[in-house]
Amino acid sequence: MEASLIGFAALLILILARVPIPMAMAVIGFIGFGHVVSYNAALSMVSLVASEEGMNYGLSVVPLFILMGNLVTESGLSHELYRSSYAFFGHRKGGLAMATIVACGGFSAVCGSSLATAATMSKVAMPSMRKFGYADSLATGAIAAGGTLGILIPPSVILVIYGIMTESDIGQLFAAGILPGMLGIFCYLCAVSVATGINPKIGPRGERVSWSERLKSLKGVWGVLLLFFIVMGGIYAGIFTPTEAAGIGATGAFFFTLFRKKLTMPVLKQVLVNTASTTAMIFFLLIGSFIFANFVNVVGLPGALAEFVLSWDASPFFVVLILMFVYIILGCILESMSMIVLTVPVFYPLIQALGFDLIWFGIVVVVVTEISLITPPVGLNVFVLKAVLPDVKVSTIFKGVTPFWIADIVRLTLIVLFPAISLFLVSMMR
Repeated sequence: MEASLIGFAALLILILARVPIPMAMAVIGFIGFGHVVSYNAALSMVSLVASEEGMNYGLSVVPLFILMGNLVTESGLSHELYRSSYAFFGHRKGGLAMATIVACGGFSAVCGSSLATAATMSKVAMPSMRKFGYADSLATGAIAAGGTLGILIPPSVILVIYGIMTESDIGQLFAAGILPGMLGIFCYLCAVSVATGINPKIGPRGERVSWSERLKSLKGVWGVLLLFFIVMGGIYAGIFTPTEAAGIGATGAFFFTLFRKKLTMPVLKQVLVNTASTTAMIFFLLIGSFIFANFVNVVGLPGALAEFVLSWDASPFFVVLILMFVYIILGCILESMSMIVLTVPVFYPLIQALGFDLIWFGIVVVVVTEISLITPPVGLNVFVLKAVLPDVKVSTIFKGVTPFWIADIVRLTLIVLFPAISLFLVSMMR
């Protein structure tokens, strides 16, 4: 137990010293394992982890879903989604912000990346909101918050990583993410409505569009709907596995982008390079986390933690609330993927010992991770927007995400108190 606490302290010091998190986890894991067992065993463990994870068939879903998202991003589908969302919501108070959130939800259904969703939608939605006199705080807040949906609405790379780390069914995790994702969109729309109700000047009404134009705008989003239903419908119906679904989704995104005449050789090269670099980063992070997890397991931290918590004789939900508080605090200093791979190996045995469903816990963890994407001082989505919109102050963006952060807390509370929100579709699959 003491060795694990020393290891976590050393890991935190390295992270604060700006050592790359995968490298920090690998170094501490190797040294800790070598100290407890032997350094020869530690060398063998590192080589075994690297080879096993590099050859892991289940992880092949990661580059395929990333490729699908990158191709969809290049297809220009984001513009069609925003145009259609604007047709239905633009005439309301804060309607353009609502349209942005709905478009982010649709885009994330095939993109799977929060950062890519936020960066793409900022280029699409920000000019329109500025044209109609929206406050920069509400405009950027809606984009940053809407972008967080990219890691929950399936297909989600983070849900894939969680499923592999906990040996959970990835198809069930995808199904479990649908209703919480829709609840997130609803809560964000309510946040916009409340914010503009308090101060209508920050989100004036846009132009009203006729019903014929609204229906016509839906023709532009058939691609994302078709791709989503093929991927998720096939998994849900048991027609193909998540890995097969990822291959079909990537192939569909390729032809979709090709038919829209957006796929040139330079674009294809850039897509492949971006996919390879993102995949390498994720694999490096995973290998480092598994090395660190082996050290944590060999010193018996997960079992000791479970035994310690069970000795409290406290309510299991009280323990979950403590874990959620820990995640929110960690979200202030760690980015989302690092937080997942660092904490899940330690916490999921405890959750399993308390009798909770690991599918439900995965959704709870991802929702907390979404909150971390817009939580100061890290808030990666905030800094992505700052990079894309350099004329907007970081303080303005953090001010804008406040109502959405509150909405996320409400959603997290509902998901924790009512697990059926996450498990309803999963129970139908089972």
